[in-house]
Amino acid sequence: MFVPGNNPGMMADAHIYGPDSIMLDLEDSVTMAEKDAARLLVHNALKTIDYGKTEMVVRINPLNTPYGKKDVEAVVKAGVHVIRMPKTETAEEVVELEKEIIKVETELGCVGRTQIMAAIESTLGALNAYAIATASKRMMGIALGAEDYCANLKAQRTTGDSPFFGMELQMARQCIVTAARAAGIDALDTVFSNLNDMDTFRREVEMIKAMGFDGKSIINPRQIEVVNEIFAPKEKEIEKAKTILAAIKEAEKRGSGVIAVNGKMVDRPVVIRAQRTIDLAIASGILTKEDLA
Repeated sequence: MFVPGNNPGMMADAHIYGPDSIMLDLEDSVTMAEKDAARLLVHNALKTIDYGKTEMVVRINPLNTPYGKKDVEAVVKAGVHVIRMPKTETAEEVVELEKEIIKVETELGCVGRTQIMAAIESTLGALNAYAIATASKRMMGIALGAEDYCANLKAQRTTGDSPFFGMELQMARQCIVTAARAAGIDALDTVFSNLNDMDTFRREVEMIKAMGFDGKSIINPRQIEVVNEIFAPKEKEIEKAKTILAAIKEAEKRGSGVIAVNGKMVDRPVVIRAQRTIDLAIASGILTKEDLA
């Protein structure tokens, strides 16, 4: 969930709504005049507010601005979990950010602590998605930034009543998901900014789940429940997955390489999807690891 880095009240209360991650923003939501003040506010929020188990992310300003390196120093010293790179276009930019992180971590004696997320917001970034995703072992995910991407593409954002809804983002989304899967990291979709159109928001979340995304960026707590509902597996899916995984264990005990469930042969892709369903159920709090013991 995006939270402006210049709003102390929102930063203090954001975790009570139960998002998986909170992203404190020092970039687009903060004016030039407020950059230094917002950096101090975010640093102090990370140091003093108990966010519990919520993953804490900060979107910094680009390193080629007067603010980027100062942002890195402040948030790494505050113990941020993930730094989000805005407008990432090349693997070299990731390497440059990692060097800045290492400088600060070396001073603190905690090298390796901070992870990186890259935002793909241009056509060049989309084409370089795999190189970006594999540029650093710290990379935990790549995300789509739709507004800048569409501006760069010279395309208009479609609305829910358009027969071409989402077409302008299809190529970028496919690049990001494919690159993330090949790199073994997470793929995160862009925000949906029209809070008055929750029906279209739901359609978009259903679509990006079907495409293989791991989650969706949001701007308002009202959107959390919809995302969780759609990404959480249903009871029937969980029971089917548990049956498949139990059959695997039984086959392994017998030393058999052949797995059958309800009279049907089960191949490797089915097993992978079953494990994915169980992982989502655990992440959603529907199951615990103890339930599977």
